[in-house]
Amino acid sequence: MRHLLFLCHFLLLFTFFVPCNAQISSKEKSVLIDFYEATNGDSWHEKWNLKAPVSLWYGVEIEENHVVGLKLPNNNLKGNLPHTLRKLEFIKTLNLAFNKLTGLIPNSISELSNLEALKLEMNDFKGGLPTDFSEWKNLRELTLFNNFLDGNIPESIGHAKNLKILNLSSNKLQGELPKALEKLTKIEVLGLLGNRFEGNITIDFAKMPHLNELILSYNKFDGPAPASIVELKNLKSAQLQGNNFSSFKGLEKLGQGTLMAFDSDNIELNKKYSKFSLKETRMADTKFEDDN
Repeated sequence: MRHLLFLCHFLLLFTFFVPCNAQISSKEKSVLIDFYEATNGDSWHEKWNLKAPVSLWYGVEIEENHVVGLKLPNNNLKGNLPHTLRKLEFIKTLNLAFNKLTGLIPNSISELSNLEALKLEMNDFKGGLPTDFSEWKNLRELTLFNNFLDGNIPESIGHAKNLKILNLSSNKLQGELPKALEKLTKIEVLGLLGNRFEGNITIDFAKMPHLNELILSYNKFDGPAPASIVELKNLKSAQLQGNNFSSFKGLEKLGQGTLMAFDSDNIELNKKYSKFSLKETRMADTKFEDDN
C-alpha cells in the first residue's frame, strides 16, 4: 500500500514538475546563446546563467516549448544583432529597446512571420529598414525611433496590414512617403518626426480611420498640408510643424472635437487651436514602455 501511495505521489509531482521546466529545442537554445554572445551578455545588467534552464533566463518567454518573447529593454546590450534570430520562428515579441545595439537591422528578421511587436527604439542602428514586409501580416507594433536609420520606407510596408503603431521618428529616413501606407487601415499611431522625408504627401489619410496620432513634424514635406486628415474622426494629436507646406487650406475643421494636441507653422490655425498647451504639442514622440 505504501509503495502504491509513493508511486501516486511521484506521478503527481512529475505531472506538475515537467510543464514548469519545459525546455526549448536545442536549435532555439543555440540561437539564444548566439544572441547572448553577440550582444556582450557578460556586460548585461541582468545576465543569463547559461547553465540554468532556459525558462529561468531573464526576459525569455516560453510557451509550448518555444521561445515566444525576448524582452530585454534597457539591459546594456551592445553589438550587432545576429542573423540567426530568424530561427526563432515562433517569437511574437522582440523588445530590445533602450540599449546600445549597433550595425544593421538584419533583413532576415522579416522572416519572423509570427512577430507581433518589434521594438528596437533608442539604439544605434544604421542602414535601411527591412525591405520585405510580406511575412509581417501579424505585426501590430514597429517602433524604431531614435536610431540612425536612412533610406526610404519600402512599398512592401503595405503588407503589414495589421500594424497599429508605426514609429520611425528621429532617424535619417528620406524620400517621399509611399502610397502603400494607405493599406495600413488599422493604424492608430504614425510617428515620422525628425527625419528627412520630402515631397508632396499624396496619401489619403481618410483610409486610416483609426488614426489618432499623426506626427509629421520636422521633415522637408512641401506642397499643401494633407487636407484628408480632417476626415479622421478619432484624431487626437496632429503635429505638422517644421516642414515646407505651401498651404493649410481645409484644416479649419480638424479633429471634430477629439483633438487634444496640435502644432503647425500656420499662425491662424495655431490660434484656432490655442487651447492646446504648447508643452503638449511640441513634445518629442519618444515614449518608452518596457511592459511589452
